[in-house]
Amino acid sequence: MSVARAYRSRTARPMVVAPERSNAAIPVAVVLVALGLYLGTFTLLLTAVLGFVLLVSAGSLLSSRLNPLSASFYLTRKPSFLAIGVVFLGALILFGGAYALWIHQTGPLLPRF
Repeated sequence: MSVARAYRSRTARPMVVAPERSNAAIPVAVVLVALGLYLGTFTLLLTAVLGFVLLVSAGSLLSSRLNPLSASFYLTRKPSFLAIGVVFLGALILFGGAYALWIHQTGPLLPRF
């Protein structure tokens, strides 16, 4: 009879892996949509311009790691497809909001001074 201990297998510890893609664009897009809809009551041009900025940003985020709002900032991780979708959806919401405000004539096209 052997006095050696039985072989103990080590339990595999789950590795903490950093996510491969970033969701940092989601809060920025939500804030820009809220700001754009608020500014739409003063002028519809700002709402449409912010919608265009989000649309261009979604295209830029889809094609590269460059931050479309700052030429000197390089993303360390690619944005997630959910984040790109939220930015694109925010652009559509701003365009739709500007159109709805235009149809119902609740927001002026140019600001009134």
